[in-house]
Amino acid sequence: MASVHILVLAAGASSRMRGADKLLQRVAGQPLLRHVASIAKATGSEVWVTLPADAKARQTALTGLGVRVVPVPDATLGMSRSLYHGITAIRAKAGPDDGVMILPADMPDFTAEALGTLIARFQAEPNLIFRGATPDGQFGHPALFPGEIWPELAVVTGDQGGKTVLERHKDKVRIVALPGRMALIDLDTPEDWAAWQAGDP
Repeated sequence: MASVHILVLAAGASSRMRGADKLLQRVAGQPLLRHVASIAKATGSEVWVTLPADAKARQTALTGLGVRVVPVPDATLGMSRSLYHGITAIRAKAGPDDGVMILPADMPDFTAEALGTLIARFQAEPNLIFRGATPDGQFGHPALFPGEIWPELAVVTGDQGGKTVLERHKDKVRIVALPGRMALIDLDTPEDWAAWQAGDP
């Protein structure tokens, strides 16, 4: 059975938080980054986390979790560099039939069960791409890609994630409805945090 590697993208500058680091804000009594990485680990998958070279506080937040940290020395060039360094590191360890789930680090509502649903779908059909969505069909995160697609993820540029790759392979994409709005909710600004903490989606 194909294995799935979860790549947590956590090398962003948190520039819209006006001085605070969104990935160190508290969720369920721990930094958001640790919260998300713990959920990923609870699936039983190997978890890889991209971090900028100088992110000591973020690295400390991951202490003891058993995740693989992937340094991104050129993180200022955008999300694409996290994909490049992450995919490069995973390919050196992965099997030929493995998949990679791209999981943003600033999305607090995912559960291990929801991520496990995508993993199970991929393991049943490992040549397809699986993308999280809301129950009413709004596309979101995460996305899970088969190995044959990884080289395309590694060459996206700027601040692009996997969106262009998903568009290029529409015929392979299968949408997986996840509970609530977990596939959409990300926390980029103080206002996002305030609304989320108040229970306002």
